[in-house]
Amino acid sequence: MSTIASPCTSVCRMNPKSGLCEGCLRTLDEIAGWSRMDDAAKEAVWLRIEERKAAHPDEAECP
Repeated sequence: MSTIASPCTSVCRMNPKSGLCEGCLRTLDEIAGWSRMDDAAKEAVWLRIEERKAAHPDEAECP
């Protein structure tokens, strides 16, 4: 079982401009595939989320 927490914040709205969830900043593919990802893939998603937050801080609702 994975020890990597899901980035989901239960704010499930897709931004039509960015294609990212407004709550967790994941793409639909990242959201849909999360449960099948191994820990390395999940860590890579978390890194992309942090990059997205840094690039677009006004789009992130989650801390």
